[in-house]
Amino acid sequence: MEKPMTLTHKTFMAKPGEVERKWYIVDATDKVVGRLASDIAMILMGKNKPSYTPHVDCGDYVIVTNVDKVVFTGNKWDGKRYTWTTGYTRLRSESAAERFAKHPEMILHEAVRRMLPKNKLAVQMLSKLKLYTSDQQHPHQSQNPEAIELGIK
Repeated sequence: MEKPMTLTHKTFMAKPGEVERKWYIVDATDKVVGRLASDIAMILMGKNKPSYTPHVDCGDYVIVTNVDKVVFTGNKWDGKRYTWTTGYTRLRSESAAERFAKHPEMILHEAVRRMLPKNKLAVQMLSKLKLYTSDQQHPHQSQNPEAIELGIK
């Protein structure tokens, strides 16, 4: 007697050692922070790949140049406040313009960090983000980064 033929579909699950990573380079000149950060977060998580697996860091490396030339829409330079705790009995706070004057790369870094999942994988994902201002040269030419246009609507 002949066995009936059964079709089984296997769900692909990526394993941490088998993920192939690519390098992308993005120019942040005149890009809106939120739109650029959401596109970068998707690449860091690996959601742009068909092999995305939620519990594995499947993302690629992203190099962002000219982070000191990003823009906010509306009145966010003065209205947006960054707050943090010091351990004492009050919060510290500064506007986006004040933070941009001191550390321009932290504006995009914080926006991307807050769009990543809130777990241990987020630290690994965020370590693949490389930010450089316009007066810095990135040392990643040997990885042959692929130019990609992000933050466009």
